[in-house]
Amino acid sequence: MRKNKNQSNYMVHRYSPHEKETPALLISDLCYRYNGSYALDHLNFVINLGERVAVVGPNGAGKSTLFKVIAGVIKPSEGVVSVYGHEPSGHICIAYVPQRNQVNWNFPVTVADVVMMGRIGKMGPLRWPRHKDWEIVHQALREVGMYALANSGINELSGGQQQRVFIARALAQEAELILMDEHLTGLDQTPQEDLFTILDALRLRKVTVMVALHDLKTAAERFDRVIILNRRLVGLGTAEQVLTPAHLKEAYGGHLRLVPTIEGVLVVEDTCCDEGEHNHA
Repeated sequence: MRKNKNQSNYMVHRYSPHEKETPALLISDLCYRYNGSYALDHLNFVINLGERVAVVGPNGAGKSTLFKVIAGVIKPSEGVVSVYGHEPSGHICIAYVPQRNQVNWNFPVTVADVVMMGRIGKMGPLRWPRHKDWEIVHQALREVGMYALANSGINELSGGQQQRVFIARALAQEAELILMDEHLTGLDQTPQEDLFTILDALRLRKVTVMVALHDLKTAAERFDRVIILNRRLVGLGTAEQVLTPAHLKEAYGGHLRLVPTIEGVLVVEDTCCDEGEHNHA
């Protein structure tokens, strides 16, 4: 069949394949400058297929900026971001879950509508969802325990429910690299456990997950490796390797107190007066 010259270029766009024997994510000499200063300063690291990695650091450390660069939302000033062997713009397998305060929760859409947004890359623009797309959306909602609320407004949900909806959107997208920005902040213990149950299921599918968070205890207990970031890479490894007094003092400076106890060193974080990260997008 001959292509109509007026046919959308999207219909013939080929997304980058995943190269075999390449890591899920490779960051090489990555820099991002904002107003003349480094928000990310010459980062180098590799994340492997199926890993669950915590990204910790003080407010303003560049965690959100890093995730936006990896997702292709913003372009790096220097360096390379390679997802399964290609730059982010060649992929539809990357799901970026933003901070809750970056989402307009009053927008008049249903839970199912939000999750269907994850199918756009698969459907292409100006196409209506097919029966298969709705099946995938409904299955994603079942997996996160939100199917019964599919027709509810997104603004009617609790914080934990809203977070699960955005994970369902990533599932509907069939994402293989999920970036969750401060996704656990403000959630009580039960919603947090619900989220980790979902993350455990993603691990079985070899989905790679990176989560920015502040809770160092959770980072140590629930993740394969931990990245300590403060514009530059302070440490990357297991919790035992990187959550050391020296690394924590280097990353947090005066915003962290190390209190000796009988059981070891207790870390007390104090970021109440931080200005927070800049919104670069």
